[in-house]
Amino acid sequence: MHLEDYALVGDTRTAALVGIDGSVDWLCWPHFDSDACFVSLLGDESHGRWRVAPSGLVTNVRREYRPDTLVLETTFTTASGEVRIVDAMDPGTDSPHFARVVECTRGSVEMTMDLALRPDFGRVIPWVWSEGEDLHSVSGPNRFRLTTPIPTVGEDLRTTASFEVREGDVVPFVLEWMPGHADPGEHLEALDLVASATQWWHEWASRCTLQGWARDTAIRSLITLKALTFSPTGGIVAAPTTSLPEDLGGVRNWDYRFCWLRDATFTLYSLMLGGYVEEATEWRDWLVRAVAGDPSSIQIMYGIRGERRLTETEADWLPGYEGSRPVRLGNAAAEQFQLDTYGEVMDALHVARQQGMPVDDRAWSIQRTLAEFVSGHWMEPDEGIWEVRGPRRHFTHSKVMAWVALDRAVQACQLHGLDGPVDRWTRIRNEIHADVCDRGFNTDVQAFTQSYGSTALDASVLMMALVGFLPGTDPRIVSTVDAIQRDLTEDGLVLRYSTDLSDDGLPGKEGAFLACSFWLVDNLVLTGRREQGRAVFDRLCGLANDVGLLAEEYDPRAGRQVGNFPQAFTHIALVNSAWNLSRDHV
Repeated sequence: MHLEDYALVGDTRTAALVGIDGSVDWLCWPHFDSDACFVSLLGDESHGRWRVAPSGLVTNVRREYRPDTLVLETTFTTASGEVRIVDAMDPGTDSPHFARVVECTRGSVEMTMDLALRPDFGRVIPWVWSEGEDLHSVSGPNRFRLTTPIPTVGEDLRTTASFEVREGDVVPFVLEWMPGHADPGEHLEALDLVASATQWWHEWASRCTLQGWARDTAIRSLITLKALTFSPTGGIVAAPTTSLPEDLGGVRNWDYRFCWLRDATFTLYSLMLGGYVEEATEWRDWLVRAVAGDPSSIQIMYGIRGERRLTETEADWLPGYEGSRPVRLGNAAAEQFQLDTYGEVMDALHVARQQGMPVDDRAWSIQRTLAEFVSGHWMEPDEGIWEVRGPRRHFTHSKVMAWVALDRAVQACQLHGLDGPVDRWTRIRNEIHADVCDRGFNTDVQAFTQSYGSTALDASVLMMALVGFLPGTDPRIVSTVDAIQRDLTEDGLVLRYSTDLSDDGLPGKEGAFLACSFWLVDNLVLTGRREQGRAVFDRLCGLANDVGLLAEEYDPRAGRQVGNFPQAFTHIALVNSAWNLSRDHV
């Protein structure tokens, strides 16, 4: 299936992808970074799935989330009747579970349930046995229990059930995870879980402070962002998936079940825009814990609890999504040096302070240490924001973010009375600014380019006006935006960079990067071209699937979403652009 055919269901500890055919094809349990037990997304049904759907021909399928929730309703129409499947994971309970409720709304429908649990990313076939209405499954550290009144049959390494529903019938299923050594506790009731999840999400969405058009446009993205939050720590994963390709059939396949510092400021800002101060504070606190220590060892990403070791391996037993191999677990980019990360952390903590977030006494100590590190290392080349696996370069965006790091340090002292070597930081900040303006702007191209001495464009320089390096009306910013629109777009959507002109160490191409396309919207607003920005924004929103979800990228040639799905960075950028477009003045 295409990525657009999937919907997200989650409990703020992990999340599943449910296909338009009624199949749960991806789920890491009990947490985002746990081993997956349903992996057919990256292979086939033999790698694990849980499908509940009509047995015969389906003439129509429509899906929607219950308003302001992550409770999914999928309605199947057949020649004999209509049936609705309600899928939910309740964030209000600590017991890992997945509830599915079959409701016949018209006529009668023959149904099939097909359950194949495959822990360890589709590699292990567990031991399965039945006790009354319960189906039990054990494999090492994992134990599962399926509870349903429908009799099940074990066949061909999977469990199936066939049943008929008539108008008014309701058939519940609850699948639970528990540690392999644990004894099952009391049963959870599917209808209660669905009702509780609906109420939980309604209450959460009711806290949104955005009004009017901005709220209507952004609330689905804010819900998605909350669903990608690991509630025990406040960390937010980039996506709940791994190895969904940027290039269909290619090797640009990465594990995104981790937390990127690149996303820090935008995440904080979008949460604050939505009125979610508690979530923003938890993200800030996660950030402070994660980066604490020696600034020379700061990473570009961490695990959901702040883990540093994200060793990259390959799952060679999986064929990959549409043959896109290798399937990667872990991410070696965590070991890269990215100068821009320091600016992103500094900016996020600056935004937190400016927004009046409760003070963390450790934050300024960490910021001082980071500012000192940048002061001595800003002139070094790095791998850049896009984690290129080619040679290190003097990336323009990296230098801009080094400027941001020192600018926010200076502002902390000047605006909030914090202690630091303001004069020295100011001098170095100004040196960086002059260096970027002199070496980063290519007069032949009439644009800030990817790296010093390069003629290649890069969408990351769209950040320059957004972080206040130069005003949006500066002629150099205007001409850069024009150059990117003219030469770094495909079908009106922004590429991160041209893989033909920039050596990123990998073969193949990638799609348009959706977050960068939203940055273009923001720049068009800043340069006074609001209507043009709104047109691009509407185009981007139109790429979302039927339940409002967006991936990392979009391939205009194939007309498909690509990359990991759904992508937090994309939805964060949508929220921020919606806010910018909704304001009378920017």
